[in-house]
Amino acid sequence: MKVKISNYPNRLMCNLFNNYMNKKYGFVGWPTEYTQFERNLDWLDDRVQDFYNVFNWLWFDRRTQKVKVRIDEWDTWSMDHTLAPIILPMLKQLKETQHGAPYVYPEDVPSKLRPTKQELLQYTKQGETDPKWFDRWDWVLDEMIYAFDCKANKDEVIMRFDIKDRDAMDKEQDRISKGFRLFGKYFESLWD
Repeated sequence: MKVKISNYPNRLMCNLFNNYMNKKYGFVGWPTEYTQFERNLDWLDDRVQDFYNVFNWLWFDRRTQKVKVRIDEWDTWSMDHTLAPIILPMLKQLKETQHGAPYVYPEDVPSKLRPTKQELLQYTKQGETDPKWFDRWDWVLDEMIYAFDCKANKDEVIMRFDIKDRDAMDKEQDRISKGFRLFGKYFESLWD
């Protein structure tokens, strides 16, 4: 197997005004009234961006991310073992660099992470996230990571159990299977 995925295409962006304002006032707390210089800089920024947009439309917006995948026949003999070492580091990186969290169904997490009915009503009305929102997503990611780690390092998982301890092995397999089910259920939520 060989996979080559290029970066997403970039666009030309003029950030003269934003860069100046961030440097002068920080990322928050910009004044509501601008000085004459700031208004002129904002106008100039808009004109330069208009010029850039022509090139963006002509060149950058027509480019797409390049993806090349070559699959050898042996890659599908045990595809779960082929994909696990690829998916595992991606899940780990996502957990480290995430900037948000999707909705996680309460039935997918332990009871200690589930919102109460009162919290659901309160935060749903306000359109906000409850205090355990991000903890639920972290728990789901941890379960996915655990499942793929076990698949990628199967020999180590087998060595942890005594062959006679069937209950412990079944419990372990249930956790692994749940991690894969969560991966399927939240596949479209794997974004940063």
